[in-house]
Amino acid sequence: MSTGSAVSTPAPDRSTTPWDVSFLRVGTLITAAVAGVAAPVAGLVAGWDHAAAIAVSAVIVTAFFAISGLAVAFAGRIGDTLTLPAALLAFFVKALVLFAVLGALPADGWLDRRTVAWSVVVGALLWSGVQLRWVWTRQIFYVPPPAPPVTTRTTPSHRAPDREPDSTGKAG
Repeated sequence: MSTGSAVSTPAPDRSTTPWDVSFLRVGTLITAAVAGVAAPVAGLVAGWDHAAAIAVSAVIVTAFFAISGLAVAFAGRIGDTLTLPAALLAFFVKALVLFAVLGALPADGWLDRRTVAWSVVVGALLWSGVQLRWVWTRQIFYVPPPAPPVTTRTTPSHRAPDREPDSTGKAG
């Protein structure tokens, strides 16, 4: 019978655990690809003010999602309980900025306001899809991952007996 205690590995310090924001790269590339196709099509079909609106909207949505992702990752490094307030605050500030930008655009300016608004909605849905797929396809540990098993090589001639010795010292 062993009198030793169980060995446990300490949990990693949350402040040093990196938050994965790799979805920002994927979202940016997908947004660039969609906007790269949609802007010229809109320019040929509806006018170049619509094409410019789509391009500007792609930049706005990408910047807004990058700000949110980085804010949540920063808050998560401080403490997990800060991630929701950080996300809500970032959303509130971005909504105010978006409403101010849309309100500041002149009705007959070089950007079509309605196209900007709808492109932001489509871009936000696109980014939401990217984030959903990113979360669903990542392995997320809710506790620190287990340590890999320690393997020892034993040869058949040096194997321990299958049974414990009895009181006489012989394996039974």
